[in-house]
Amino acid sequence: MKEKKPKHTTTDTGIPVSSDEFSLTVGPDGPILLQDHYLIEQMANFNRERIPERQPHAKGSGAFGHFKVTKDVSKYTKAAVFQPGATTDTLMRFSTVAGERGSPDTWRDPRGFALKFYTSEGNYDMVGNNTPVFFIRDPMKFQHFIRSQKRRADTNLRDHDMQWDFWTLSPESAHQVTILMGDRGIPKSWRHMNGYSSHTYMWVNAKNQRFWVKYHFKTDQGIDYLTQKDADRLAGEDGDYHTRDLYDAIKNGDHPSWTFKVQIMPFKDAENYRFNPFDLTKVWPHDDYPLIEVGKLTLDRNPTDHHTEIEQAAFEPNNLVPGIGISPDKMLVARVFAYADAHRARMGVNYRQIPVNRPKVPVNSYSKDGAMRMQNVSDPVYAPNSKGGPQADPERYPYVEKWAASGEFMHSAYTPHKEDNDFVQPGTLIREVMDDAQRQRLVANVVGHLKNGVSKPILERAFEYWRNIDKNIGNRIAKGVKGG
Repeated sequence: MKEKKPKHTTTDTGIPVSSDEFSLTVGPDGPILLQDHYLIEQMANFNRERIPERQPHAKGSGAFGHFKVTKDVSKYTKAAVFQPGATTDTLMRFSTVAGERGSPDTWRDPRGFALKFYTSEGNYDMVGNNTPVFFIRDPMKFQHFIRSQKRRADTNLRDHDMQWDFWTLSPESAHQVTILMGDRGIPKSWRHMNGYSSHTYMWVNAKNQRFWVKYHFKTDQGIDYLTQKDADRLAGEDGDYHTRDLYDAIKNGDHPSWTFKVQIMPFKDAENYRFNPFDLTKVWPHDDYPLIEVGKLTLDRNPTDHHTEIEQAAFEPNNLVPGIGISPDKMLVARVFAYADAHRARMGVNYRQIPVNRPKVPVNSYSKDGAMRMQNVSDPVYAPNSKGGPQADPERYPYVEKWAASGEFMHSAYTPHKEDNDFVQPGTLIREVMDDAQRQRLVANVVGHLKNGVSKPILERAFEYWRNIDKNIGNRIAKGVKGG
């Protein structure tokens, strides 16, 4: 059999290259010539091949797959992606929150769970985590929270004292911190964790009836976790443990899947529900709003180029299709701006034209020019116009994903609901959901974390923080730290 010759090397413009090994010089020992444009292309590209990493969620990876609707939820939403029998191509990215791109996968940290649905009505994105709540409820604190979890300005080291200082001064963090310090703080793999929208969204049906909704992606592989000891070992042995696990599973045909379920709250229930349904630090108990199955999400294709397909993937909660809207969740409202702006800063104004971010439907917009513009623009480039340009269609696509609001301008917390106490839900989680073994691991994890450089004044606040969640657990943590 005749041996197949390899493809010849070319420059980025397709010109054949004479040598992969040697620069163009004056004689074998002479100086390199400036006209060696291929050498210059190689060096210049290398110097520019990194784009800025994401602020949070820098370390991660993902895969492609599809979402198939298995149940009829059309009475709640008219979104095409969730209609009976619909199958939609998807991209999913998993990540840690605080770590940089080179940080270990197995640090104790929430995991990002971001989805892009390439729907028949344009791209629909969901940005979520493996936890149903978050540390804060107001976006004014978000930047400060992220900085408290990253590196100090002086030593360039992460600092538990800084983390607990922020958490103990922010009691709304108690629910998320309780989850973080428990078993789910370090999932065994991305395949063995759930995903949540965390935020509350709005669904609108064909009759323009409105509902509040929370998303739950339940892992079909089962929940599993790493102990702190195993996570620490793996951080040294294989810092890319979760990345490798996902890639190898899909490569070997073991395609991970999640069953997608939702909680539906009637629109009017939000006014008098016992917890504020738009508070990102709270859950809706399932006894009040049971899970309703929607469909199945399966990952079955690995990326072929991590940079172009994962690192440049842009997930943004402002990508909403007809039948899905936002809610009065303050964090969600802020993220509708912040995510798209982060992508513009990181990759340029035309980041949506990068292939992985392109919708699979025609784009008829009036966006024009800018760096790295790929899509051709033709006149007219303004609206309104009488030249045959695209026009909005309010009759076909009316804006109904809305709610009413009134009041004076102010800096204020949410209006409290009956049970809006920051320590109620994490206390319930400890006493009614965790078993004795899980509570013991929670205490051990917190004690180990607090013993690592947390100063005395903040330690005392931390003990009180945990006593407010559960008095017994708080006392056990204080005893463990003090060595009693």
